[in-house]
Amino acid sequence: MASNKLQRTNEDIQRTVATLLREIKDPRVQQGMVSVTAADTTGDLRYSTVYLSVLGLENEKEFLKGIDSASGYLRRELGARLSLRYTPELIFKLDKSIEHGSKINALLNEVDRPGEHESNDD
Repeated sequence: MASNKLQRTNEDIQRTVATLLREIKDPRVQQGMVSVTAADTTGDLRYSTVYLSVLGLENEKEFLKGIDSASGYLRRELGARLSLRYTPELIFKLDKSIEHGSKINALLNEVDRPGEHESNDD
């Protein structure tokens, strides 16, 4: 269980990275609507895994290359905006849970429910 300070730090990193992602001009990163779903920072504040969800992602490999090339800029800006002892190295991972949940929801909506389409054969 993360301490309260680490949990607040994760929330600050998540909010700041989400703001900074809107400022990146790289077309590889701007493929769709990018959301930061979570940030998980190690206890020594050296590394932070940032989970991204992208709605309308066209090319996953190009997106990851673009976000990796922008990671230095994001880390520098994160250090300037947050007062942390160490600015963590950012590790980006795609979070496909929202997309997966959307597919499951669509499948559930397609299932015929009993009693919904009853026909009268009388």
